[in-house]
Amino acid sequence: MHQAVEDHLTLAADARDLLFRTARTANSFAPDPVPDEQVRAIYDLVKYAPTSMNQQPLRIVLLRSAAARARLISRLAPANRDKSTQAPLIALLAADLNFHERLPEVFPHAPDARAYYADPAVRERSAVFNATLQLGYFILGVRAAGLCAGPIVGYDEDGINRAFFPDGSRRVLAVVNIGRPGPAPWRERLPRLPYEDVVSSA
Repeated sequence: MHQAVEDHLTLAADARDLLFRTARTANSFAPDPVPDEQVRAIYDLVKYAPTSMNQQPLRIVLLRSAAARARLISRLAPANRDKSTQAPLIALLAADLNFHERLPEVFPHAPDARAYYADPAVRERSAVFNATLQLGYFILGVRAAGLCAGPIVGYDEDGINRAFFPDGSRRVLAVVNIGRPGPAPWRERLPRLPYEDVVSSA
């Protein structure tokens, strides 16, 4: 990147590398554990990132027991099972479809905010959109902790929802494998679209 462009970025170059330029999606993991304290530190950082009306619909289930991991892995696409089997931590990220119940707490200056989402279809769209934003923030938080994140969306969505959220109050968005990289953890980086193909002015 040209120095003139670098001058417009406030975050230190090594932090930009950690979060974006050298960060990769890991396909293999070392066995080092990821303790709850580290996940808490990640959440306590990324919880400040913005969502619409401060909704915060993301819910994270850490699959640590052998039984929970087996229930999930059996519902992954075959090509994804080995990656999750060896990951020291699997996080199941979901949208809370009843996020509006917490709006009086997290958006207190609008006492009637909960009523804006009385329509279940409107509520679900907002829950999924804003939880997906938070999912992206969570991946960056994992990277900020010096760990690798391997997000997966190849799975039996209905099967996972039935197995982990049988009351229908949550909807799975992604499975994220978390840990330190193992042997040959990534392939050659794939191309990115250039600025001119993505950004335009109106």
